[in-house]
Amino acid sequence: MALRVKAVERLLKFTNKPNDPGVYRYVMKPEMYSTLTQAKVIKEAALRSGVSQGVMKACWDAAGEVIKAWATEGHSVALPGLGSMRFGLRSKAVENVNDVKAGLIESRRIIFTPSVDLKDELASTAIVITCYDRNGKEVKRVTSTAGEVEDPENENGGNTNQGGNQPSNGGNGGNTGGNQGGNTGGNGDDDESYGD
Repeated sequence: MALRVKAVERLLKFTNKPNDPGVYRYVMKPEMYSTLTQAKVIKEAALRSGVSQGVMKACWDAAGEVIKAWATEGHSVALPGLGSMRFGLRSKAVENVNDVKAGLIESRRIIFTPSVDLKDELASTAIVITCYDRNGKEVKRVTSTAGEVEDPENENGGNTNQGGNQPSNGGNGGNTGGNQGGNTGGNGDDDESYGD
């Protein structure tokens, strides 16, 4: 299995000046497949697990409700086989405590932290890049076999999951041996609430 990427030659202009001729550069973007419906996912999961589609749908719906309820209560919730998700926000920072108000919150976010297994799977998945010139003609194909996976929890970028995700002792769980600079205690929001 491989991920497919297009590299298309495009004219890029870096100023708004009318006499800027711009430069041609190959711009990469993933080829997007069709969105898989929930029904298709449930059907495939039922086939792989050996349970009926009705049972799988009931389990799927129940898990979705539990994840939604716990995530909106502030928990970091495990997504089996995938990682975890939690609530976050972006807000403005203020100097005076009297200026703290709900209006400072600019957006609410859902933060997904992939599991080590999922990141390893993505890192080892081949990527096939097909290059197209400015006229739409295919000019080259490149295949990569392995690479780094960006870690949104780590400011440095690359794959820093070493030691795996392990639950904390006696707490709500969290990543205590995994994401450096990430979630180190379960429900904490790290520096997500300080207007980054």
